[in-house]
Amino acid sequence: MKEPTHRRCVFFNSSLGEKMVDTEVKNRKVNRSKGKNEKNKEIPNPAVDPRDEGDGESTPEALPEELAEETVAKKASPSKSEKKKRSGGKAGAATAGTALSDLPTLAVTCHFNLLPMLLFGVALATRFYALDQPNSIVFDELHYGRYAGLYQKQTFFFDSHPPLGKQLLALAGYLGGFQGDFKFDKIGSSYNASVPVFAMRSVPALTGSLLIPLVYMIMLQLNYSQWTAALAGFLFLFDNALLTQSHYMLMEPILLFFAMSGVLCVLKFRALERSGNAQAHSYSLRWWGWLLSGAIFLTCALCVKYVGVYSYLLGLALVGHDFWEKVLGNLSLSKKQVFGHACARFFAFFMVPLMVYVGVFYIHLSTLVNAGPHDSAMSSAFQASLEGGLSSIVRGQPLEVVHGSQVTLRHAHGSPCWLHSHAANYPVKYADKRGSSHQQQVTCYVAKDINNWWIIKRPNRTDLAVAAPLDRISHGEEVQLVHGITGRNLNSHNVAAPASPTKQEVSCYVDHNVSMPAQDVWRVEITNREEIGDVWHALESMVRLIHVNTSVALAFSGRLLPEWGHNQHEIVGDVMVNQPNTIFNVEEHRYTRNEDEKDRQLELMTTDFIPLEPVVMGFWEKFFELQIRMLFISNENVQNHMYTSSPWEWLVLTRGIAYWVSPESNAQIHLLGNIFVWYSATVALGVYCSLLIFYLLRQRRQCYDIHEEAWNQFRTTGEVLLVGYVFHFLPYFFVDHTLFLHHYLPALAFKLLLNAALVEHLYYLTRLVFAKQFFNWMCILIVLTWMSGILMVFNKFLPLSYGLGPMNASQILDLKLRETWDFIVHKP
Repeated sequence: MKEPTHRRCVFFNSSLGEKMVDTEVKNRKVNRSKGKNEKNKEIPNPAVDPRDEGDGESTPEALPEELAEETVAKKASPSKSEKKKRSGGKAGAATAGTALSDLPTLAVTCHFNLLPMLLFGVALATRFYALDQPNSIVFDELHYGRYAGLYQKQTFFFDSHPPLGKQLLALAGYLGGFQGDFKFDKIGSSYNASVPVFAMRSVPALTGSLLIPLVYMIMLQLNYSQWTAALAGFLFLFDNALLTQSHYMLMEPILLFFAMSGVLCVLKFRALERSGNAQAHSYSLRWWGWLLSGAIFLTCALCVKYVGVYSYLLGLALVGHDFWEKVLGNLSLSKKQVFGHACARFFAFFMVPLMVYVGVFYIHLSTLVNAGPHDSAMSSAFQASLEGGLSSIVRGQPLEVVHGSQVTLRHAHGSPCWLHSHAANYPVKYADKRGSSHQQQVTCYVAKDINNWWIIKRPNRTDLAVAAPLDRISHGEEVQLVHGITGRNLNSHNVAAPASPTKQEVSCYVDHNVSMPAQDVWRVEITNREEIGDVWHALESMVRLIHVNTSVALAFSGRLLPEWGHNQHEIVGDVMVNQPNTIFNVEEHRYTRNEDEKDRQLELMTTDFIPLEPVVMGFWEKFFELQIRMLFISNENVQNHMYTSSPWEWLVLTRGIAYWVSPESNAQIHLLGNIFVWYSATVALGVYCSLLIFYLLRQRRQCYDIHEEAWNQFRTTGEVLLVGYVFHFLPYFFVDHTLFLHHYLPALAFKLLLNAALVEHLYYLTRLVFAKQFFNWMCILIVLTWMSGILMVFNKFLPLSYGLGPMNASQILDLKLRETWDFIVHKP
């Protein structure tokens, strides 16, 4: 049976297919003919195989045998004049020549690629131009500048993103002499001389500038020409959104720098893995260097913002794909070798990132040792572990006890314990055969517990939620104490206490339908009202609670209850009123917000307590608590915002963001991308996906329309750039917080690279299809026209990137190319 053969098909027709192949051959001949005379004039080195040279698609003609032999003879037999020269100097320099020949030769060869250097120079010029202007707080400098100041003061703050980017800003501020005294109060406030604006803004400016040569090298690593790499750098360089973000104290340039650096290192590592001598490179210094550098840079991207995890996952996917294809699929490797490669990659992309991530937070928590304004996001123990932490906990509590106050009552003398009750009753009979009321137990518990919460209320009111005007509780007034969890009232009656028979039992009243009515009203007596005043204050007021019906005082007896009382301390009613054991004070205090009992219980269960003493928390305790808080508490809550936008709107640049507006004129900073860049990149994304689907469908029918090298390059571009774009764009359809245009910038970076790659591929198709050079020049002319349009738009919108002015209303409106762009016009 005859074996099937692959068909080389084209997507036009058979005659056009021949035309395409002929055109490619003609192009090769033209390229060879241009240098033919020059090659014949020179005598090539016969030691070099001429087949190793050429354009990669054709083999140069072999040298004539006579010419080759003549060349070898000339090199083997020196002329008489040469012999004379050599013999003439032999006698005089024999000794010196022998000595000098033993010394090593010192030679340094430097190669400079002018294109990336030129792009980098322009990037520095545009990013650092008027860097300290405007001398005012711009957009999120309000937050990041404040965090940098708190680092200088070593004051703890909470943010829902990791701290690496903020640490770099703080370091720049420290080197610039910033002491953290400036208050970042609102956007538009002017900086004073204490803020090194240029130094702090130089961090994103420098990383934004370095991004340009990085993308140049990424395109070269993907086997694109230097002109395509330069085009990619051009797109990054002249996009107004990337310029704006790089000009102020913002995180995105730092994030993109680390992400692109990591991708470049991973591509370098893949190149070693895919080289013809991959086994020789395995575990070499270069092999480990690129692998570890990629993992570290990608982890640093994650440590700037959590969205950096998408870049990390991209790098992990690329390394994992190569391991699957090149290691697991290589049957020449033994199981031991495969296991070694797996362990190396696991160490590089799991253990090293973990160490980097923990290290960043170790610096963070070791530096921020003082209590600050964000402590309320953390537990009381965490707050108490900070210098001045206890005062920060109490700072947020209301001072005056009112109707509806939720309180914990601490016994003011001796060992600390808190008035407590739980859903368990006194036994019907005690061990000494005495009977009890069989009502709910009331004890004094030595630990913080949700059952320590009580609600203070007026006897004649049924509502519990606190509302204005506040109904303050004062000395001599009567109250009821409702247990927060069980909802039963603090009660006492003429029944002997369980462990102190001479004292009166205190319970939470349970109606058992017996002749024992509720006696649950207490009178407040403030023992230090001369210093504090008559109004009951949390923490400060020392109070006695006198039972109205029997005139006993709520007291701590000091005795322990047996097992049925969970070995807790006994609370009694004592006729000896004036003694230290009858004094309590309110420690934790908050106002009731919900009338519904279940909501109140949930509110009480989620409340923190003030620690008993200064707390010493280890790093790992703080680290894990902070990770949990960062996962479940977000600074980016869902809310209505006039500049919010959806992921679909990012594709066509529907809405920007107002960053700053001058109070004197309409000069403003507004985040907008270069509309030529963004729209062409969106179109390029669609064209690439269409071509990819077309090629895959054709290849499924065994039809191969482009050369294998071109297909491999096109496919690799999709594996890296298209997948990178999807990783950074698709998740935003599922997030639950407010989205802004700057969230799109990491995805945009991959889309711009894809745009540049597609330009080269379309030029390749043009050369493949059309025989005449006219069409090739037309393609180049179209690209140059498009680049000219990018430059024009970039220059037109520069005032919105730098905040240049003054600008009047008509100048601002001239920039409004879309009705959805909300520029601020507040001056004529």
